[in-house]
Amino acid sequence: MPIAASFPFSGALAATPAAPPTETGFDPSSVRRAAQELAQKAFVAPDTKLPDNLKDLDYDKYRKIRFVPDKAIWRGEGTPFQLQLFHRGFFFSNRVDIFEVSQGKAKPIHYSPSLFTFEDVQAPPPDADLGFGGFRIHAPINRPDYFDEVGVFLGASYFRAVAKGQTYGLSARGLAINTGDPKGEEFPFFKTFWIEKPQAKANSIVIHALLDSKRATAAYRITVRPGDTTVYDIEMTLYPRVDMADPGIAPMTSMFFFDANDRAGIDDFRPAVHDSDGLFMRNGRGESLWRVLTNPADLQVSSFYDNNPRSFGLLQRQRNFHAYEDLESHFETRPSLRVEPIGDWGNGEVRLLEIPTQNEVHDNIVSFWRPKDPLKAKGEYTFTYRLHWGVGENIPLAEFAKTRVGAASESTRLFVLDIVGDKLKGVKPETVRGMVSANFGKISNVVTQLNPHGGGWRLSFNLDPEKKPVVELRAQLMQNDDPLSEVWVYRWTP
Repeated sequence: MPIAASFPFSGALAATPAAPPTETGFDPSSVRRAAQELAQKAFVAPDTKLPDNLKDLDYDKYRKIRFVPDKAIWRGEGTPFQLQLFHRGFFFSNRVDIFEVSQGKAKPIHYSPSLFTFEDVQAPPPDADLGFGGFRIHAPINRPDYFDEVGVFLGASYFRAVAKGQTYGLSARGLAINTGDPKGEEFPFFKTFWIEKPQAKANSIVIHALLDSKRATAAYRITVRPGDTTVYDIEMTLYPRVDMADPGIAPMTSMFFFDANDRAGIDDFRPAVHDSDGLFMRNGRGESLWRVLTNPADLQVSSFYDNNPRSFGLLQRQRNFHAYEDLESHFETRPSLRVEPIGDWGNGEVRLLEIPTQNEVHDNIVSFWRPKDPLKAKGEYTFTYRLHWGVGENIPLAEFAKTRVGAASESTRLFVLDIVGDKLKGVKPETVRGMVSANFGKISNVVTQLNPHGGGWRLSFNLDPEKKPVVELRAQLMQNDDPLSEVWVYRWTP
């Protein structure tokens, strides 16, 4: 995860360490005005100053600085949500200012060392004003008498969430800029949050955020609804400082190390290791596509052009413990994340980046929406969308549940695809066929058969790449001329 970046906004909305206001007026347009005004000014790099004993913390020492649960915001006030705060340090060295909003007023949440316990680290002096690294949201999502952690905002513009019964996995981000650019990626950051105090019977909590970066600022209104699927409704208003040719809207970041389709050079007892196994897309034409992820030898960038996308996201479809056999990581409980655009987003592309990795520590998968036309300096751009954190999406067609790849001969590869879903129930076997195509190479030995062990169907075929360095594959299970399944797409590389 990149280093977090944040610094106090000196306008009417945010506190400064020298003279923090006790209370200021706040309305839904306040953050948009602040972002618009900030975009008219030159970017100022954030202040990362910390006491010496905090600025060079390693991960083990940082995680021993813990928020005191009894001091959670709104604890004992009868609200269905509570907030806990993160200390600054390790990667999270930049100050984040956090405000409570109630009855049209914003009140700063002041830093105090007494909010934390310090182990192996000397506590700052009592009068220190360090701000925070971020915050996390607690709510009774799994049982009514316990406040579970359901969401966290920490590091640059990163945030995560879980649904009922899940554990953290992939992350969302506020904005991506120049992702995959050889010259380096720019990481925008949330610098200030305003969090509305929820009512006693509320089922949601509203978060406002101000984002800053060299190329743009942005204002966010995020409504969080935890549950069997946790939903984030996001309204983002973006103000570019300069023309932006490569913005990433609704970005998400995940990890794919290996699975049965891609485990070359892997010496590991586990069958698979990943937070997500594929990119799902439902395009503007209503077509559903499933792009299986890989851990490539070289950076791979894929673009799926579309007009007014209906849905896209990184999903974790394999929900069985035995798919991973990991008693510590429990990848089967990691959430899927799907973006549902609200309104028309026009022409653009869903972009997927697959970055080589030698271990499971680093996120190496990134996906986002990239508008076709550049965003112009001094303009205002609004994107509204809904994030679904949960187990995926129910679609009317059958789904590709597993992709396996192995040697068929010295020069050909065997692909074995398992397909499941209610759409397959009752179909006559004689009407089922596999439709497979490739832009290069030769496809042969296409076979479809019932899978009595999985309750679905299996589609297999051979690929001779004919020495091509990249082959784009496409497959679908058909009943006569009608689709039974979504479309499986895959990029093969040696």
